[in-house]
Amino acid sequence: MDTQERTDTDTTTKAYPASLVGEHCVVRTHSAGVHLGEVIAQDGKQVTLKDARRLWRWFGAFTLNEVALTGISNKGSNKSRIAEPVPIIVLTEATELIPTSIAARATFDACHE
Repeated sequence: MDTQERTDTDTTTKAYPASLVGEHCVVRTHSAGVHLGEVIAQDGKQVTLKDARRLWRWFGAFTLNEVALTGISNKGSNKSRIAEPVPIIVLTEATELIPTSIAARATFDACHE
């Protein structure tokens, strides 16, 4: 995967992917909700996901950033809801793509609705 360098305000240099194609991401859209899946194509605001699941409701995280980093909770009466996967989905108004951690993906896989 191609990477580029960026300099943060604390003057440390970090690498980040030049493209999120091939990455598992949380994708927030303008009007189609929030989706989880592997980015297989991106052209501007149009994003195509493979094995995509719609995130209907979540607990255990305050923001989508936290959902992507630490995952969701599915315990007790606070049950998160993620739809069954579809093989492919094209989202035409993606406004935010956040790469997910391995730990977060494990919580998504454990949530069956």
